[in-house]
Amino acid sequence: MSLPTSRRFALLTGASLALLAGCGSSSDSADARSAPARVAVVASTNVWGDIARRIGGDRVDVTSLISDPDQDPHSYEADPQNQLALSKAKVVVENGGGYDDFVDRMLKSGHNDSAQVINAVEVSGRMAPEGGELNEHVWYDFPTVAKVADRISAALAKADPADAGAFGKNAAAFKAKLAPLETEEARIKKAHGGEGVAITEPVPLYMTEASGLVNRTPARFSEAIEEGDDVSPRVLQESLALFSGKKVKVLVYNAQTSGPQTGKAEAAAEAAGIPVVPVTETLPKGKDYLGWMTGNLDALASALAK
Repeated sequence: MSLPTSRRFALLTGASLALLAGCGSSSDSADARSAPARVAVVASTNVWGDIARRIGGDRVDVTSLISDPDQDPHSYEADPQNQLALSKAKVVVENGGGYDDFVDRMLKSGHNDSAQVINAVEVSGRMAPEGGELNEHVWYDFPTVAKVADRISAALAKADPADAGAFGKNAAAFKAKLAPLETEEARIKKAHGGEGVAITEPVPLYMTEASGLVNRTPARFSEAIEEGDDVSPRVLQESLALFSGKKVKVLVYNAQTSGPQTGKAEAAAEAAGIPVVPVTETLPKGKDYLGWMTGNLDALASALAK
């Protein structure tokens, strides 16, 4: 028995659409197979994540674990999502120096032995001074950042040899943009070398030291603040006297770890007419690394000129 013309048309149309759909799916699958997978990169903070993204471009997928500008990074608590990301990472950029030890623990527990791990503190070659503590905030040290950029480029090239040339060019371009930052540090040093500064934590010290400035803050004050400990009344008064005695030109304040004692330091500086320059440990919202550091140096130079 023959089917009505309309029925036969519907069947043929359905078959044709199915055939076309099948062809489309095959083509899409082939395109997906031909496109190389992006390199999975995990950075402990969005500082290193931003730098990795600049070097990797559209050939990388970057996950930054610590990224909240309103949170103290030292109090960060890793979670299962971090574990999952690290278990799949091809390249890992950690800060090191005790700043983000959870990264190594999670890599081990996730049985990811194949990931290339870049430890920024190890790359820096920085060591704790005799009788002192290591300043692990090496992203404020531009020569270290340049070295880490090269290491990221090399690691990405190993993970994706076909794009090695692009990674190398991107790293070179990034380092070229670091040069003006070092030039600005040298300019500040020429104008203000030897002048005193106060800090609440060691976060900006690589920058202030490269700018020729002398940290006059009692070590017991900044170390206690960094560790979340109370500052003794004697040390607090000694620190506040820096401002009332006009022994420093500026207070560089870590805005991510504010508290009652750092608040007293800020209030004392303002009362004495000493400029306060806020800094952070992670990228502020809407900023990239280069723009962030340019802003920090501009704010420092402006404060010193007052």
